Amino acid sequence: MSQNPRQSGADGLIKKLHERPHVPLAQWLRAPAHVHYQAFRMADPPAQRRLSREEFQSCLTALGVPQDSIMLRETFGYGVKETDNGERLILIWQAHTEYYNYQIWYLPNSRVAFGPVTFPNYKFPLQPLGTEVCRLDILLSSEPLPTREQMQSMLPGPVLYGSRILDEQTSLVTSFTPDEFDRERYWVALGPAHVQTSRLKEIVDAIVRIETYYHLLLMQKPLFSTAIDQVYKFEQVHLKQREIISGHIAHADSQTLQRWLNSLTQDLLKTNRIAGTLHFELSASVPYDKIVHTTLASLTEKPLDAYRPVSDYVLSGITGVAEGYQQLLRRIDTLRAGFEGIISIIRARVDLILEGQNLALLQSVDKTTKSQVLLQHTVEGLSVIVIAYYVAGLGGYLFKGFQEMGWLSNANLVSAIFVPIAIGLALAITTVSKKYLHRKLSRERPSSQSGPTGS
Repeated sequence: MSQNPRQSGADGLIKKLHERPHVPLAQWLRAPAHVHYQAFRMADPPAQRRLSREEFQSCLTALGVPQDSIMLRETFGYGVKETDNGERLILIWQAHTEYYNYQIWYLPNSRVAFGPVTFPNYKFPLQPLGTEVCRLDILLSSEPLPTREQMQSMLPGPVLYGSRILDEQTSLVTSFTPDEFDRERYWVALGPAHVQTSRLKEIVDAIVRIETYYHLLLMQKPLFSTAIDQVYKFEQVHLKQREIISGHIAHADSQTLQRWLNSLTQDLLKTNRIAGTLHFELSASVPYDKIVHTTLASLTEKPLDAYRPVSDYVLSGITGVAEGYQQLLRRIDTLRAGFEGIISIIRARVDLILEGQNLALLQSVDKTTKSQVLLQHTVEGLSVIVIAYYVAGLGGYLFKGFQEMGWLSNANLVSAIFVPIAIGLALAITTVSKKYLHRKLSRERPSSQSGPTGS
């Protein structure tokens, strides 16, 4: 029995949804570990997502990663390279909706330290496709957390932030300040009991997720600040225009209305352009903000002595940002609706003026038509008199001939009697001619109307 193609397609989709290609990574991970992370915001995600995959493949080839240690899917992949002495390099690539990132895991046999990855002959041949979002340097150590003085010597910046995460034995310390390589440093102390290897990736993923979406939110602040000023100017212009138009629209002529309409249409087009750009850039701010909050909550953060909580810094940077973006979008939508509303009012006023002009034109046409009807009746009366005059004249000539021939004794008398008859004949000729013309026109109109449809 052949398999239903729809059913097989649904099974493939369900399998793809439940697939977790990153799970096998746990068998390669251990502590201590040194992790470099980089994320890049794509300018054209549909095209650059595929190009980033090709970029990752070229990196694997350049670093000489064996084919049997490579796993590559549509939006996720990794490769593992191992030395003879057991040191390991793991390259992880992942493409998201708006950005793609790399995690470079170096698993040495000795202690780890911040700075460049010291795997033998390592050099990451990266040519990013988009704008850099963030760059991190993360150390996962199984040793106890160093003292505060030691941490201050390793982490740049005036303030240190630290918290216990996931359990009482795992600690996280950072300064949120880039070092000389423009990387923010994180020290993760796993404790003497050693965290499960399956949770190493979970810890790093939580850190990079918070950092990436934190920076994606704040990257739009320059655009937001510029747009705030533009929207404010448009709002002031709109208020002035509305006051002027409201006070003078009842007495404005067609030229003034047309000038207002042109000006408001131009302002509406500018507002639509700004709205389109802002909706494209800022519409994802709410889910990004939610991702940061949800990830922080998943760490079950607890206070760490002598350090300010990590969440204090993160939340102080993004609190109100997403709501501010959404408030700006609502303001510009309100502004756009205001422009559209006053344009509709002006158009209605223009329509009323046009209807008044059309009504006056119809009244003028009606008067002209009545005048033409009166003129037509006058012409018809004159035509009857002219025809009767010519018929009576012809009859007079005929009667004089009859008198010369001896058939009539008094031609003048007969001509006088014939005048009323001539008038009756003229009236009959005019009436018959009008009826004939009406019948002919009535036959021609249906044929001319049905001709195009019939063809």
